[in-house]
Amino acid sequence: MPCDWTDRFLARVTDTERGCWEWTGTRDRNGYGLMCIDGRRRSVHRIAYEAVRGPIPVDLEIDHLCRTRACANPDHLEAVPHRINVLRGVSFAARKARQTHCVNGHRLDAVTIYRAPNGTRKCRICRTAANERYRRRRRGVACAAA
Repeated sequence: MPCDWTDRFLARVTDTERGCWEWTGTRDRNGYGLMCIDGRRRSVHRIAYEAVRGPIPVDLEIDHLCRTRACANPDHLEAVPHRINVLRGVSFAARKARQTHCVNGHRLDAVTIYRAPNGTRKCRICRTAANERYRRRRRGVACAAA
């Protein structure tokens, strides 16, 4: 009699000190655990989430609250929209979104931020100073030519 997928699943997880159920089986190139069920390769964190909490809503994805990609502990998983999942992470976009001050130390808040045409946040104080330096240089060039 073939063993149930839960037996295979439990045989490939180990508890860690942080409470993660670390997957010891096959992983994809990004470090997420993989397991075949009914001839279909699936992510183990999605399998664990669905087994405990039910189907994952179509517009949501699973976020590892522990930041461990190989973790399959349903208590460490949460279904969230893509934007929330990205912003909670450690990517460049996530770091920039958490940034509270510009490189020159100006506080980034509703008054000092403007959105550039490419959608990025920019410091209004630094932009004003750069424009002023440019105008001064241009005036100096015009005076030197006369």
